Amino acid sequence: MKNRRHFPAVVAGLAAALALFLSAHARAGEGPALGAPPAAEATAAGEPQGLVGARDGGATTPGASAADYIIGPGDVLQVFVWRNQELSITVPVRPDGRISTPLVEDMVAVGKSPSALARDIEKVLSAYIRSPQVNVIVTTPVGSISQVKAVGQVKTPQGVPFREGMRVLDLVLAVGGLTEFAAGNRAHIVRNENGRSSELKVRLGDLLNKGDVRQNLPLKPGDLLVVPQSFL
Repeated sequence: MKNRRHFPAVVAGLAAALALFLSAHARAGEGPALGAPPAAEATAAGEPQGLVGARDGGATTPGASAADYIIGPGDVLQVFVWRNQELSITVPVRPDGRISTPLVEDMVAVGKSPSALARDIEKVLSAYIRSPQVNVIVTTPVGSISQVKAVGQVKTPQGVPFREGMRVLDLVLAVGGLTEFAAGNRAHIVRNENGRSSELKVRLGDLLNKGDVRQNLPLKPGDLLVVPQSFL
C-alpha cells in the first residue's frame, strides 16, 4: 500500500524529466521540435524537378551556349528528336546550306544557330507527331561562315570555330601567336557583311607587347585576320 501511494509521484517526476530533456534538445538544435514536418516535406516549394534545359537546342558545354554558334556549310549536325529515335540522325550541311532528315526535307541550316534550327524542325514535325522536342548539336564545326581565320605571319595559319564574344586576342592565341617576322601593328581584319568587304586596322604589336586592350577588337563570324611580314 505504501508503494502504491508513491507511484503517482514517481510517474509525475519521470514525465517532468522527459519534458525537460526534450525542451533542452530542441533549444540546442540537436533535433526537430515535436510536431515538426519531416525533412522531405520541408523542402522548399517550387524546386525544379527533372531535367533542366532539355530543349536548349544545342551543345551543353558550360560557357558556350548553342545560340552563340552560327551553322555553316560542311558542319556535321546531330539532330535528336526526343522519344522518336527513328527520326534522329547525324547529317552534314550540304554545300547549298540545307539538310534533310526523316520527315524534314531541304531545311535551310546555314546562318542559323543550333537552337533556331531545332525550333524550325519542330514546326515541321508538329504536323506528324505531337509536341516534338528537338535538339541540334554541332558535332563537327567546319563551315567557313562559323569560323574566323588568321593568315600571314602567324605560327599556324588556320580557321578557328567562332564563338560569341570572341576577340582578336582569342584568335591570335588559338593560332599560336605571331612569328618573329610579323609586322603586328600593320595587321588588319577583313570583314564581309551584306556582300560588302571592309577592313579594320588592328595594332597587334601594341596589344601583345604593351597591353593596349583597345586593339582587342570583337570578331564576327567569317572574319579574316591578316598579319603581314615586316620590312627587312
